[in-house]
Amino acid sequence: MGIRFILMVNKQGQTRLAQYYEWLTLEERRALEGEIVRKCLARNDQQIRFELMFEFLCSYAGVLAGWLALNEQCSFVEHRNYKIVYRRYASLFFMVGVDDDENELAILEFIHLLVETMDKHFGNVCELDIMFHLEKAHFMLEEMVMNGCIVETSKANILSPIQLMDKAH
Repeated sequence: MGIRFILMVNKQGQTRLAQYYEWLTLEERRALEGEIVRKCLARNDQQIRFELMFEFLCSYAGVLAGWLALNEQCSFVEHRNYKIVYRRYASLFFMVGVDDDENELAILEFIHLLVETMDKHFGNVCELDIMFHLEKAHFMLEEMVMNGCIVETSKANILSPIQLMDKAH
């Protein structure tokens, strides 16, 4: 199938958007989201603390060049029978649960395309855009992903139905 679910979560761990492409009960979804969010946010916090400490030490020693490349944590974790590919943009984490055989870099590219598409529509998308226009965010995902498979990658094709709906109002 490919993509099993897509989550958008803020820095405090609150889910702002959840789209599932397999059936899970509400309790299973809540438990899964909580586990994944804790795991990914904890990794990100550790990475930020280490990078700040390393930047301070490198600048003190005068060897700042290339410090980031020394300890980049990857943006994928394995959890249960999923591979979680995630990326942070501003105050939002975009998390995609996929099958083990899915290409992580292709999913990172998909996440980037989703953010670029939302940026194009909302103008620098933020958490409030998702909260106040949740139906549009879901509609964009529905245009891009069908039954767990990416079916559309053209920003113009994804946004044209939404722009038509906006004109009608």
